[in-house]
Amino acid sequence: MSQLTIKNCTVVNEGDLLQTDLLIKNGRIEKIESSIDVNGDFIDANGLYLLPGFIDDQVHFREPGLTHKGNIRSESIAAVVGGTTSYMDMPNVVPPTLNLDLWNQKNRIAEQGSLANYSFYMGSSNTNIEVIKNIDPIQVCG
Repeated sequence: MSQLTIKNCTVVNEGDLLQTDLLIKNGRIEKIESSIDVNGDFIDANGLYLLPGFIDDQVHFREPGLTHKGNIRSESIAAVVGGTTSYMDMPNVVPPTLNLDLWNQKNRIAEQGSLANYSFYMGSSNTNIEVIKNIDPIQVCG
């Protein structure tokens, strides 16, 4: 069981600042208290802020078709390093994401390479109005 204690951090959550310690076990926050005994690895975060993961609702990762500009793997790595844990990718790729086959293709690419949570927009055009009308809105963002 991996365990990490973060001591003396300032947690920013819902507009509040809280000076506290955190106990993380197996990658999950288990306890937030003013003083946690260290049992294993720890980080002294005095003077540092702990923020929730950010959601970016409009990214342009350019895969498929424009991977010379970026791809889902490389851009999701950059997102996570910057504190973004979830993203919603736009449909302006080559070919544009205008049907469920192309939308599913992007999901398969992300399943294999994304380091963050993801969702994909479906583009709209004069040719795919029936596709859009029949999409499950829980699956496709936007």
